[in-house]
Amino acid sequence: MNSVGQECSDLKQTYDTCFNKWFAEKFLKGLAEEDQDCNNIFTAYQSCVKKALKSQNISLTEVEKDVLGTSEENRTPPSS
Repeated sequence: MNSVGQECSDLKQTYDTCFNKWFAEKFLKGLAEEDQDCNNIFTAYQSCVKKALKSQNISLTEVEKDVLGTSEENRTPPSS
């Protein structure tokens, strides 16, 4: 699956590969420490996605809004 921004797809693939390797080789074996390499890639990917969303006029406020565990969790989103 490609990223929301085409310019972010390579970073997404790099992060997915890193995460899947960490998950299989460390997390599932009980070595749950964070993988700094994957965190750095994720931060770069996240930055790219935010930039892509902004260029597509998608509100970051709505994307970053915490709704889990609130009354809004099961509410139907407003139509645009």
